[in-house]
Amino acid sequence: MNQEQLKGKWQQLTGETKKKWAKLTDDDLKQVDGSKDKLIGKIQERYGKSKEEAEKEVNNWKTEN
Repeated sequence: MNQEQLKGKWQQLTGETKKKWAKLTDDDLKQVDGSKDKLIGKIQERYGKSKEEAEKEVNNWKTEN
């Protein structure tokens, strides 16, 4: 799934995102608004992960969905 597909499907994916990363708030998800970079940043912020770890998780998650 590329950036445009993520943006287009974001409303559908917010539920799956909340299941995967429960610490993300509704406000976080509104701010992310389908942006991969913003999602990575929020995961770093909420989970204390490095950018590389967060990016790997998002990339793996995107291939699952």
